[in-house]
Amino acid sequence: MSTEKSTSSTDQLTFDNPVTRHPDITPPEQDQPKPGLDAELVPQTDRGQTSYRGTGRLQGRKALITGGDSGIGGAVAIAYAREGADVAINYLPAEEEDAAGIAEVIEAEGRTCVRIPLDLTEREACDEVVAKAVEGLGGLDILVVNAGHQTWSESIEEISDEQFDTTVKTNIYAMFWLCRAAVPQLEAGSTIILTSSVQAYSPSDTLLDYAMTKAAMNTFGKGLAKQLAPRGVRVNIVAPGPIWTPLQVAEGQPKDKLPKFGKGQPLGRAGQPVELAPAYVFLASPESSYVVGETLNVNGGADSP
Repeated sequence: MSTEKSTSSTDQLTFDNPVTRHPDITPPEQDQPKPGLDAELVPQTDRGQTSYRGTGRLQGRKALITGGDSGIGGAVAIAYAREGADVAINYLPAEEEDAAGIAEVIEAEGRTCVRIPLDLTEREACDEVVAKAVEGLGGLDILVVNAGHQTWSESIEEISDEQFDTTVKTNIYAMFWLCRAAVPQLEAGSTIILTSSVQAYSPSDTLLDYAMTKAAMNTFGKGLAKQLAPRGVRVNIVAPGPIWTPLQVAEGQPKDKLPKFGKGQPLGRAGQPVELAPAYVFLASPESSYVVGETLNVNGGADSP
């Protein structure tokens, strides 16, 4: 992964046409075992390695990002570091190659990167992730719950108990456990950001269990936001649309649908992970101080509530 910094002519602040800002990709049919790696994805994603320019909006902050090794989480980790934050990234041990690449970019910015390879489907692991982030960063004031599990199924009869359990534990239980462990560490001004999905509003018939968990995440986030607002801790949600990440090729989509992935959006293309990063920066920064319990949709123009 390149550690070259972006220039003002190619970064996220450049005025240009969003239709052509990123390539209209036509991914070939491909397959990866779960959890999938950015390093093996065709075509490669843009996580902001050379296309995100920081402006100091998170100077001195301490962030924990789950699923921070690749895709959206990797893009958020790079953006946070470029904005001045130290970052802890959690990921599965099998994702070490991607995590090392993200850490390289973060450390090239002169920021700390704490790497925490643990499976979040157990409560003890979630508690440990938060504890290690606090220890490694010297505190915590941003929690980004981003790690997710998605497996497509043709019909409800094909969704095994094991798949359903893994989806719910990864997307719902882990979210609850992480937030519960992190809240005692968060002082006024801190933020929690959850990663939901357009699937919460417009579920695909092949993603029943995944879509259900993302709708639950929206409701949980709005309720937790009301609970924590009097303490000065803000909770918000980002709902991505079709974003090109390893999740899609590791049983996240039917293989024959990959070449047309994202082309049905009004912008006519899939999004790149770097296009999500500014939303997470905004919600973590003091600029969004009056934004509480909001779901920010970044989906290329799809309808959403």
